[in-house]
Amino acid sequence: MSIKIENLTYIYNPGSPFETRALDHVNLEINTGEFIGLIGHTGSGKSTLTQHLNGLIKPTSGKIMIGGIDITDESVKLRDIRKKVGLVFQYPEHQLFEETIYKDIAFGPQNLGLSEQEIEERVREAMELVKLPFDELKDRSPFELSGGQRRRVAIAGVFAMKPDVLILDEPTAGLDPRTRDELLAEIQTMHKKYKNTILLVSHSMEDISKLVDRVVVMHRGKVALLGTPREVFKEVETLESIGLGVPQISYLIRALKEKGIEIREDIFTVEEAKVEILKWIRSNKDA
Repeated sequence: MSIKIENLTYIYNPGSPFETRALDHVNLEINTGEFIGLIGHTGSGKSTLTQHLNGLIKPTSGKIMIGGIDITDESVKLRDIRKKVGLVFQYPEHQLFEETIYKDIAFGPQNLGLSEQEIEERVREAMELVKLPFDELKDRSPFELSGGQRRRVAIAGVFAMKPDVLILDEPTAGLDPRTRDELLAEIQTMHKKYKNTILLVSHSMEDISKLVDRVVVMHRGKVALLGTPREVFKEVETLESIGLGVPQISYLIRALKEKGIEIREDIFTVEEAKVEILKWIRSNKDA
């Protein structure tokens, strides 16, 4: 499902001494099935933007088209939009409330009016996607699980809705590195399986560089940069000037270049760096 944002502006506390322009004439198009990374420092407008996409916040002005439907139109039922646009907040495990894992994950599909058989199929599939064994855990309380497992339950509840658009706001916040990598891999698996449109908000340049098709950089309520990871992360000075950076491996590559090592400069993943460094070592060994 595609997303088209036209001149989106949002002002907090308008007409008061605390008036703040959180979004300032944002224009953005996201194609059906794209995996988009959204980055920006605190206060850049990232979360405000994502909350507009399923109607949690109404814009001060501008349009938001989801699958060709203008969700800012008063006649549009936001409940129908929210069935198609899933939003995972930071620390979604804080929103768990049912007595069993099955009931918590089934809550969304039940609200879609599905049959009990289809609900069970969706719960099972969602649990398998996030690596939670269905038969072993479905009747347990989510509050008996570890923090990482509770996060998986909460995200599985959104997966089970099979949204056409999935928005993930810092889904790995507070997780240990191993659990974070596993969860991101599961999100990637879901994207490949369903071909849905994903918008991932993250402070990790490494995660963004490995996962997404395009990167949107927000600054002071505007889109500051937009492009592929390779296009965006080569703008080191621009990113640093707005309080961001590039993946750590990119700094290593720049340091090697400064030492006179002939290596490609547009590298932003560990895998690419490994290939290029080994290539350089072999060429110098042969020489």
